[in-house]
Amino acid sequence: MASSMSGMFTGQQQPGQHPVGGPGGPGQPSFSGTASRAPGNNTLVDELEASFEACFASLVSQDYVNGTDQEEIRTGVDQCIQKFLDVARQTECFFLQKRLQLSVQKPEQVVKEDVLELRNELQRKEMLVQKHLTKLHHWQQVLEDVSLQHRKPSELPPAGPLTYLEQASASLPPAPLKPN
Repeated sequence: MASSMSGMFTGQQQPGQHPVGGPGGPGQPSFSGTASRAPGNNTLVDELEASFEACFASLVSQDYVNGTDQEEIRTGVDQCIQKFLDVARQTECFFLQKRLQLSVQKPEQVVKEDVLELRNELQRKEMLVQKHLTKLHHWQQVLEDVSLQHRKPSELPPAGPLTYLEQASASLPPAPLKPN
């Protein structure tokens, strides 16, 4: 798989696309470590990194900080961001193509991933249901306690020797069930 990725991963410009202007371009400061790249040998990841660095550089550049023409600053930043978004879309398309190739070559792998995602989602939802049940039991108990406190003396059951124990046991949480 890695060998098939390396062939398609090189950033060859397709007709009608504009090359990504990275750091060191006109009016852009260059970062150390990125100026030594060969212009025709960039991969999509290199181009994405360079366009991100160009965006960042345009935001912190002294030319823009000291500049007085806000429209020029906005245009430069917008161009850098648009280049970054274009390369990000190209990178996303590359990975979508690889995903499509994988689904054609190894459909069982895609099914395994889907099953794993469904299991994780089911587990997450079960935990959420348990959380809501716990809250529900808590609020039911609160409502029961409030209703007992607001009963009229005529509605109270006759006082007997076990009344106190019945009331005390009613306020206890239910015993946990033992798994079989």
